[in-house]
Amino acid sequence: SLSSQHLRSTAPSDAPCRHTGESVLSGCAIIVRGQPRGGPPPERQINLSNIRAGAMARRAAQGQPDTKDTPDEPWAFQAREFLRKKLIGKEVCFTVEIKIASGREYGMVYLGKDTTGENIAESLVTEGLATVRREGIRGNNPEQARLCEHEDQAKASKKGMWSEGSGTHTIRDIKYTIENPRNFVDSLHQKPINAIIEHVRDGSVVRALLLPDYYLVTVMLSGIKCPTFKREADGTETPEPFAAEAKFFTESRLLQRDVQIILESCPNQIILGTILHPNGNITELLLKEGFARCVDWSMAVYTQGAEKLRAAERSAKERKVRIWKDYVAPTANLDQKDRQFVAKVMQVVNADAMVVKLNSGEYKTIHLSSIRPPRIEGEEKNKDKDKRFRPLYDIPYMFEAREFLRKKLIGKKVNVTVDYIRAATSAGEGTPAFPERTCATVTIGGINIAEALVSKGLATVIRYRQDDDQRSSHYDELLAAEARAIKNGKGLHSKKEVPIHRVADISGETQKAKQFLPFLQRAGRSEAVVEYVFSGSRLKLYMPKETCLITFLLAGIECPRSSRNMPGGMQVAEPFSDEAMLFTKELVLQREVEVEVESMDKAGNFIGWLHIEGVNLSVALVENALSKVHFTAERSAYYKTLVSAEEACRQRKEKIWANYEEKPVEEVVHLSEEKERVANYRPVYVTEITDTLHFYTQDVETGGQLESLMETMRAEIAAQPPVEGSYSARRGDNCIAKFADGEWYRARVEKVESPAKVHVFYIDYGNREVVSSTRLAAIPPAFSTRTLPAQATEYAFAFIQVPQDEDARADVVDCIVRDIHNTQCLLNVEYSGASCPHVTIQFADTKEDVGLGLVKEGLVMVDVRKEKHLQKMVTEYLNSQESAKSARLNIWRYGDFRADDADEFGYSR
Repeated sequence: SLSSQHLRSTAPSDAPCRHTGESVLSGCAIIVRGQPRGGPPPERQINLSNIRAGAMARRAAQGQPDTKDTPDEPWAFQAREFLRKKLIGKEVCFTVEIKIASGREYGMVYLGKDTTGENIAESLVTEGLATVRREGIRGNNPEQARLCEHEDQAKASKKGMWSEGSGTHTIRDIKYTIENPRNFVDSLHQKPINAIIEHVRDGSVVRALLLPDYYLVTVMLSGIKCPTFKREADGTETPEPFAAEAKFFTESRLLQRDVQIILESCPNQIILGTILHPNGNITELLLKEGFARCVDWSMAVYTQGAEKLRAAERSAKERKVRIWKDYVAPTANLDQKDRQFVAKVMQVVNADAMVVKLNSGEYKTIHLSSIRPPRIEGEEKNKDKDKRFRPLYDIPYMFEAREFLRKKLIGKKVNVTVDYIRAATSAGEGTPAFPERTCATVTIGGINIAEALVSKGLATVIRYRQDDDQRSSHYDELLAAEARAIKNGKGLHSKKEVPIHRVADISGETQKAKQFLPFLQRAGRSEAVVEYVFSGSRLKLYMPKETCLITFLLAGIECPRSSRNMPGGMQVAEPFSDEAMLFTKELVLQREVEVEVESMDKAGNFIGWLHIEGVNLSVALVENALSKVHFTAERSAYYKTLVSAEEACRQRKEKIWANYEEKPVEEVVHLSEEKERVANYRPVYVTEITDTLHFYTQDVETGGQLESLMETMRAEIAAQPPVEGSYSARRGDNCIAKFADGEWYRARVEKVESPAKVHVFYIDYGNREVVSSTRLAAIPPAFSTRTLPAQATEYAFAFIQVPQDEDARADVVDCIVRDIHNTQCLLNVEYSGASCPHVTIQFADTKEDVGLGLVKEGLVMVDVRKEKHLQKMVTEYLNSQESAKSARLNIWRYGDFRADDADEFGYSR
């Protein structure tokens, strides 16, 4: 039975006392308690005098095999229920008539404030639920006489125990144990079930009688835990702080009340449930009043909304009530503005942290609360053994996790709510030192990023000690997301093969870079992700198509250098180098960009142009006065833009131009004259001359490669001849074509009129042909332009106007074919043209200029170029033109025709 603490009543034994009915032990014994004063109030057991009701069932003493369960006596449970429904929680008044040596008190109990209320013993007897003890009755006691009268009436009307039959139907079949509690709980499908709370062990554990089948079960409240009474070795119990108060809180509200219980789960034979009472949910109330704390492992099964429990606990913590009286919030010493803010994501660090930029412009590293990125067991050991260990690519799912965050967040504004600050830890046995970490919940568009990451199986949730408050404010959602990921076998929880990322690092590997350069040059614009920014103009790029890392230098600009360790000591940073680096970082770090690779330097770094969302980074640095234009930019299409951007900054004397002084004009003229024409003749083989006076050449240096490629290719084709007619030509495709000599050559489809008429261009020789598709086949991959670029390069003559007149043009073409077709010559690029470079060509033996020879023969007119450095050449050509004119050679045979009827002859001056 419940402990019965006795009131030291100062009242004489027969004076009436007012108490509240707390529990009914049986049909003739109740426990009452006074008003609470600064703690749980004392209790007192009152036995009803002069009557007897049936004894309730008792379970056999545990651990004593010879004792047996005692069943209910007939009508005992009905008597108890009659009193329970009448008295629980009601005010009663009692008088004690007799107190025996054992301390038991017998007396009368009345419903209400005084003895005028309903006499409980009489009501029981009237209903036939108790018998009168007639042996001790004295005839002169009117109350006792009244009891006998009521009993006679009950017998006459055959009420209760006086009805016919033995009363066996009133005996409960109590089930103290359940064979398979988990199946039992599952079979109820979380439907509310009627019950009576029979006993309260502590604030969050009760014994309940489930109706209508009389299962007596212990139920632990899902999601919470109250302070408990610890059993010591000697059998005594020591209450934890607030254990008694929590128990009283639950007892005073639920003991012997009719409730409904949802049985929610049954891990390890413990039944977890939630008790529903018309006045509210005890689980939430205990938390709100600071009598309980949330428990992660059972929160997951709570069906009434875990967030309500966290909110109730939060409110108790904020008010510092009861168990939270000494509570300090993990972010208590942070200002509100530091606790919650909007920031822009600048970089994702591995898979659980990011660098954000605050509105103040300050940078801050934020770790996602309560999650752990993918990791390899024994990761530290691997590092020393294998110097090339790269966590991003070598830890399974780390790259996927980083990419998920990068694609979702980079450059975007996010909401940050700081959950806790993890203090710095010093290095211990096998654990590295960690600096202080700011851990937060980060959301974008209402999505909790950590939760999304966990639900995709790209991170796991950290488990904490129950009283560890340093955790995510959305911890339950993270646990739920992880459970989903495990159930669906996502990411880290997948049974599939782990994705492997073989990423070649070409940065600084000159040999590898050399092999790779032609691919990148031919690719035109390639996609890349900026992995690292070394300085304003030096980056590390990841090329997703080629799965490799390269070091990339921005072309066309001179960017201030950062400080670096040099053999001779530390090189001091140039002014604005940090600003340039920050500018580049903010614009491109971890963004998807496009690059055009033009060349590479001695160290194996690629040089070229980088574009992000239509912005050329070299131009952007110049526009922001953080770089100067480098003379190498002259050859590029971006030169004009660069120069005008530079000029504007120079005028404004911005940043790097702050101390710029204009040079006197004379010097400028002098400088531009210094630019000489570069004569850098190289040997080429002329393979084709077109009707428009353009010609194609092969480089003599790579000629050998082409020959061996053709031999191998033809041998392979001979061994496995293509099926005739199996190839369907598409414009722009590279293929192989059988030429008139019966040999196969590499070609490109330029136009498909019909299967019988396909226009092809022989990419290694420059000639064109219309063939039937039966003479075409797919190019074997080993001989594609990736293995060896197209060998024929198109050029036009420098300083020469192509005659418009067809006959005149045909004469020139004939003359050139005679002189240089299929011969080795020397070629020098003079300037670029609309479709191809313009060059001068010399005979290999005499070193005479072929174009100049045409002018001397009077076959063509001079194209007068204005560039200063070409004036010497132009003058030489014009002099030759004059002598041809005087000699009236070929086109000049009718004199200088240009003055009046140039149009007629198709010439322009």
